[in-house]
Amino acid sequence: MEKVMVTLRVENPDEQWCTRLRTGVATELSELDLAGLTVNVRDAAVSASMMTLTTLDPPVSAVVSIWTQQYYGAALAKALELLAAECQQLAAYLVTESVPLPGPDVAPSARTPGLANVALLRRPPELDVATWLRRWHIDHTPVAIATQATFGYTQNTVVRALTADAPPIDAIVEELFPIEAVSDLHAFFGAADDVDLGDRMSKMAASVARFGADHNIDTVPTSRYVLWAPTLTLHS
Repeated sequence: MEKVMVTLRVENPDEQWCTRLRTGVATELSELDLAGLTVNVRDAAVSASMMTLTTLDPPVSAVVSIWTQQYYGAALAKALELLAAECQQLAAYLVTESVPLPGPDVAPSARTPGLANVALLRRPPELDVATWLRRWHIDHTPVAIATQATFGYTQNTVVRALTADAPPIDAIVEELFPIEAVSDLHAFFGAADDVDLGDRMSKMAASVARFGADHNIDTVPTSRYVLWAPTLTLHS
């Protein structure tokens, strides 16, 4: 099974657009042979997040995760066609998924609690792939979990872009935070007081700087909807 992540960019999307993507469009996608589907939309509940960063114009308005048996199959091709009709610019990426901190189980199509922050990372040219991955996956992962109030953490390493003119992205990170993190740094970092907050932010800043995630990144605040989760099929 393979995972494909799709970014949708729209100038000033409204609530109707966000709702349609996770309802009507998701229903159309459910008619395809897709193993799993999650829709992240930048809706009113989270759009004012203080941790928002963007290098793209227009910025990313939604991220759709698709699990499929073949990234080159007819089902994914049709899915990308349907999604492209809903936005100004679409980009799809084949990724490998690591889940150091699984999120909570939520009823199908229900909103996952909290803020689902999605970060688009780019590897600095001065770091080779092996060094970058080691600093990110091995060194940074425990720091991220220890210094932030995350209750779900997924790392997606981009294998390659699947669409023409896709913006260069080397990784897509998905993190779940309490909803209070939209407007409260203490809630974002899980800090008890200002001293604790400063300590956590300093440790986090030093760690992300080691693999280049302190600049040239996009962070997209979203609400997360798991329409249906993939199931692992073992063949003997």
